[in-house]
Amino acid sequence: MPSTTFDPAAMARAATAAPEPAAAPGAAPVWTLIQGLTLREFLSGAGTLSIEQRRTIVEQALLILEQNYAHLPLKIAMHGVNPLQRLRLLQAKLSRPGEPEPEPAFHAELLSIFHSVRDLHTLYLLPEPFGNTAAALPFVIEEAADGDGTRYLVTSVDAPALVPAGFVPGVTVTHWNGVPIARAVDLNGSRYSGGNPAARHRRALATLTSRTLAVHLPPDEEWVEIHYLDLDGKPQHFSMEWLVLQRIVPPALPSGVRPEGFDLEGQEVASIRAFLRPPAQAAEESPSAYRQTGMFLWREVTTAAGTYGHIRITSFQLGEFATDEAFQQAFLTFLNDFVAIATHLPEDGLIIDIRNNPGGLIAAGETLLQFLTPKTIQPESAQMLCSPLNLRLARESAGDYGRWADSLEQSVETGAVYSDAFTLTSPGLANAFGQYYHGPVVLITDARCYSTADIFAAGFADHGIGEIIGTDGNTGAGGGNVVEHTALREALREPYRELPPGAGFSVAIRRMLRVGGSAGVPLEDLGVIPSVRHQLTAHDVLHGNRDLMELAGSILSGGARCRLRLTAVPGGASLTVTLDTLGLDRVDLYVDDRPRGSYDIAPGEATVVVPDVVTATKIRAEGFLGGDQVAVAHTFLD
Repeated sequence: MPSTTFDPAAMARAATAAPEPAAAPGAAPVWTLIQGLTLREFLSGAGTLSIEQRRTIVEQALLILEQNYAHLPLKIAMHGVNPLQRLRLLQAKLSRPGEPEPEPAFHAELLSIFHSVRDLHTLYLLPEPFGNTAAALPFVIEEAADGDGTRYLVTSVDAPALVPAGFVPGVTVTHWNGVPIARAVDLNGSRYSGGNPAARHRRALATLTSRTLAVHLPPDEEWVEIHYLDLDGKPQHFSMEWLVLQRIVPPALPSGVRPEGFDLEGQEVASIRAFLRPPAQAAEESPSAYRQTGMFLWREVTTAAGTYGHIRITSFQLGEFATDEAFQQAFLTFLNDFVAIATHLPEDGLIIDIRNNPGGLIAAGETLLQFLTPKTIQPESAQMLCSPLNLRLARESAGDYGRWADSLEQSVETGAVYSDAFTLTSPGLANAFGQYYHGPVVLITDARCYSTADIFAAGFADHGIGEIIGTDGNTGAGGGNVVEHTALREALREPYRELPPGAGFSVAIRRMLRVGGSAGVPLEDLGVIPSVRHQLTAHDVLHGNRDLMELAGSILSGGARCRLRLTAVPGGASLTVTLDTLGLDRVDLYVDDRPRGSYDIAPGEATVVVPDVVTATKIRAEGFLGGDQVAVAHTFLD
């Protein structure tokens, strides 16, 4: 990532400003509904690849999996698969004389090979017209636990005119095409990637009514038969054809310029839902009463245990930028927004919620952690697979991969499978601003938070910031830095070749390793196991996560209360510092990073005079309780 300038004093000023309501950029629709077009009609005009184009696709697939794919050794061991041999067999089949198999069968085989590694970073992107098309139904089904087991509830209806009048949020779906709904979800999950059962199950549920054809063939059925219990508990049913959507704005693909980790399919599903139910409408109808500032949805929640702040981080994807200056401004705005929100929410406790977050810029996730803890943040490290092509990439694209070159070269002699590990986020940036929120914090995860969201969750756990509540038994377990085939081709040209229009690949080029007590453990497939498990209830999915918030509140109520605020006024040859503290028994003061005194304190306000200070720019206070550092605060003088 290009070097990012930062101004800690500007961040301190941002913390005093109230958060400004503002939607995230990119609200324009990216899909359009093709009126009257059925799946059958769409498929009748699809499929124009020549045999040479198919051979090129398979050749390039074999190249990136064998030479670039960071997780290949892990995937072979963990899932018992051999994608390279399957690709060679497909290559051999395409070399035989005779009529080639139908194009959908070719795509199905290649998709099956890529899905076998269960990695949402490493994908085959179908060519035109599949890649710009989606199939959707105008409602969302979510899972909820109750005393009798699991129910599948409709939680939103995007186009009431297309479904029966009684098919409203709160009805219970019982069957999908005659198959019991739980089994139908499991069958759908078998088609999808995901490094653990929780991730595959959650993906299956999310894609039940939203299917991007960029990474999957169309549904087998042309229409869907839905059986459900209405709000009175009476059995009802109806059928409807899939809606066919077409992209009018290309999706953002990982460029490799700034290290990213995101779930392309998850972003596609989110964009489909946003088209069918625009964010402004969703916010207006939501029982959660969120306010929005950039990528953050936030509110105060009142529970039986007290009132706390709740911040949902919807994405770490900041967008596409023509210049480094525009990127840096967006990055710092993202950080400023978070600080302004957090410091204006109740100090008794904060709930950070990354459910459904598909990831984005890795530095955006890792840089946020410092605001929540007095500890020094250690960013995760990344390794590359040792291969001749990765070595060439490191030599010829030194700006992005040069740090890995020496160890890749040594691997010829050492036989190492992986390169040395280096951070993608600068430790300086990860610790540039310091702590701003001093109260207890909990994190909420699910199996659809992926990639950079996984990295954020791992950092939260590895630095001991707080408890993690999981609505699933694991996160999405995406532990890689993803790039697109086009970016590799731009970096090296040969042996990468141009693909047929619309076709593409994404690949995890580097794998992420955890830190702290889990140092060296790969994040891929293993994910982040929550310390507390909560199964979503009907109250959660229909009424603003009511039971989930109660659980989070009960955990926060048991956390240590802490406050550390300071102001400083220079005068003559001394500095007068006013402290406002709670839950501390000692404060150490630093002036321009030099230690200037240690003071025993009681809760409340206290004033200390630091002598022999003629000029000063930055004052930092470190708060302790029983010898343990529990808070850091700072202020700046003009």
